Amino acid sequence: MIGYLAFVVPVWIFVAGLYGMATSRNLIHLILCLSITQSSTYVLILEVGYRLGATAPVFSDVLPGTRAVDPVVDALTLTDIVVGATVTALLLAFALRIHKRTGTLDPEALREMSG
Repeated sequence: MIGYLAFVVPVWIFVAGLYGMATSRNLIHLILCLSITQSSTYVLILEVGYRLGATAPVFSDVLPGTRAVDPVVDALTLTDIVVGATVTALLLAFALRIHKRTGTLDPEALREMSG
């Protein structure tokens, strides 16, 4: 039962970010809520790879047969963080460009300007 309870945290983070994106009236707020939504994947990946009582995956000083955490999970999490930071930086640059061009960050006002 406790195993499934751990997945409540990433779902809660995802729903909180999704709610923020749905109710956002500012592009910067929308981008930050997207970043929060993506951070739920970090927590989920780390929870999937967690092993109770396992050691770090440094095999030079670990006895054979000792349980170790899979290093691929950590590598995937780090890759996810780097990709998330890159996407956030790119979207913030787009928002800055949109603000310079239109003078607003309100998505509803931008919708009226399209065409």
